[in-house]
Amino acid sequence: MSKVAAIVTQPPSGRDRGRKVMPSPVAQHALDKGFPSDLIFTPLRAGDEEFLFNLRALEPELCITAAYGNILPNKFLKIPSLGTVNIHPSLLPLYRGAAPVQRALQDGVKETGVSLAFTVRQLDAGPVIACERVQVDDQIKAPDLLDSLFARGSNLLIRELPSIFDGSARVQAQAQDDSKATLAPKITPEESWLSFDEEALVLHNKGGQEPELGL
Repeated sequence: MSKVAAIVTQPPSGRDRGRKVMPSPVAQHALDKGFPSDLIFTPLRAGDEEFLFNLRALEPELCITAAYGNILPNKFLKIPSLGTVNIHPSLLPLYRGAAPVQRALQDGVKETGVSLAFTVRQLDAGPVIACERVQVDDQIKAPDLLDSLFARGSNLLIRELPSIFDGSARVQAQAQDDSKATLAPKITPEESWLSFDEEALVLHNKGGQEPELGL
């Protein structure tokens, strides 16, 4: 049976009106479930030497990431013997980057999905273990679609864990076609503005990015 050796998440930050410093939602959930606080790592950077030393000491076989938000250096990727697997909410190689769901809604796509892929140094470019396609309701908002895709991705991970541990996933994973890759950078403040000179469909698609637009 697999055991969670540690949890890595963002450092505590001020998140309420009083700017009280609070653990990240991931850290808080882990604490609420009784996970040992000394095994919840919150490095500013994934390349922090003290963090890497502590992680290496645990000898993890596999690292799993989902919307972590930090670049993973080679010295991190070399630690787990089976590699690092990422749950990414798009059908890779489409929408590589920080905002795949928001960009998909902005583009008005009718289908998206979630991919399970090995992590390499290049952004979201590793071999794909499995993916699941999802039809997009034209009324759905980004937070709801994101929640749905990560729930599906979690189930996909559970399904594929045996093949990851026995090594067959590494052999069977499909290399991405870089020529078909599209990027999904974070939505900028300038893009958040709604101009009523734009077509109604464009405004509708931007509205799907809520709450990024403050709607």
